[in-house]
Amino acid sequence: MSRKKRKLFQDEDFMRLALQEAQKAMNKQEVPVGAVIVTSGKILARAHNQPLRRSDPTAHAEILALRTACRRVKNYRLPEAELYVTLEPCAMCLGAAIQARLKRIIYAASDPKAGAVKSVLTFPWEKLNHQPQIEGGLLEKEAASLLKAFFQARRQKKKEKDDQN
Repeated sequence: MSRKKRKLFQDEDFMRLALQEAQKAMNKQEVPVGAVIVTSGKILARAHNQPLRRSDPTAHAEILALRTACRRVKNYRLPEAELYVTLEPCAMCLGAAIQARLKRIIYAASDPKAGAVKSVLTFPWEKLNHQPQIEGGLLEKEAASLLKAFFQARRQKKKEKDDQN
């Protein structure tokens, strides 16, 4: 197997783990986003969205995973790390990833409401001293399907509540 194919297979494996994390968020009625941080093929951290549960607007999957990974290596910089996340990072999460000096960011689905890589915002990369390699679309259909199911269920629940009133 070529190195490129082997790497792709690993990327898909890590994104599938991020999708498992997203499912955990969905099971807790949180927006289904999951993140995994990897260095040299080893998982440093896994997390899922928890802003509702923690009453914390910064408790996005990426931020929680970054906090855990940084504590684990006892450094706020992760220059060899790769972030796998099921949804295009928002400005806060992308900013934190840049501050951590991540090597790579790989996301699944685009976020037309808050995505900061290409959907809503684009970072002024030419003004920054660090630019991670960013790739989107890995297992996009799986991630988008999870998000669609979550928001459909949420709208249905709201409709039923409104109908009762």
